[in-house]
Amino acid sequence: MISLPPRSRRIPIAAVAALALSGCATTMTGSGDSAGDPADPWEPVNRKTYTFNDTLDRALLKPVSRLYLELPGGLRNSVGNFFDNLAYPGTAVNQLLQGKVELAMEDSMRFVVNSTLGIGGLFDVSTGLGLERHEEDFGQTLGAWGMGAGNFVNLPLFGPSSVRDVPGLVVDAFTNVMTYVSLPVLPLTALEMVNTRAELTDVIELRDQALDPYAFTREAYLQRREFLIHDGNPPLDAFDEEDEEDEEGEKLE
Repeated sequence: MISLPPRSRRIPIAAVAALALSGCATTMTGSGDSAGDPADPWEPVNRKTYTFNDTLDRALLKPVSRLYLELPGGLRNSVGNFFDNLAYPGTAVNQLLQGKVELAMEDSMRFVVNSTLGIGGLFDVSTGLGLERHEEDFGQTLGAWGMGAGNFVNLPLFGPSSVRDVPGLVVDAFTNVMTYVSLPVLPLTALEMVNTRAELTDVIELRDQALDPYAFTREAYLQRREFLIHDGNPPLDAFDEEDEEDEEGEKLE
């Protein structure tokens, strides 16, 4: 399955990429037995959508991305930087909505620096100046406000999401620079999708080794979103708490 990133944010187009980034515990060779998963009551429809997206990816995006990978790495890095920069004002806006005023100021400065010294965002000058990159979107803001994820949903073209994250596809579009400037939107959107797909070639291949790639994708996506909402410190679940209790008991013995 491939999910096409909206112009509003460069979300991972394969949830396995989220797994690789967040280090979640789902195993590549797990059975993915998801019968009765409370987070996915729409699984029959979601699986059909997953198949549709995956078929589209294999027929179109995958072969095009292979050709794209033949381009020089520096050029591809600049393309990625460019699209990151276009969507970055949304990070600053959502930092403000979450009450992270200092981070919002830093992220705004990062956008200004990369847009000017970085020649329209083609070069990431800010990181070298100590302005670290953050990732915030409206779905994360809703989560920070206490809204639960709701049911998992696999969207045609856009891929893995949730009831909470779907509205963000619309809201985040209003904070993307491409929405307001005179740019060739369709060609640029196509280029963004191909670039993102090329960047994730290795992790998509890793995902495809799972016995149930759909379940693997779902769990990776949901865990990645929790990781982001809690700024890298998600609350322990019951399984983790039991492990900690066992470890403490062994130390006492």
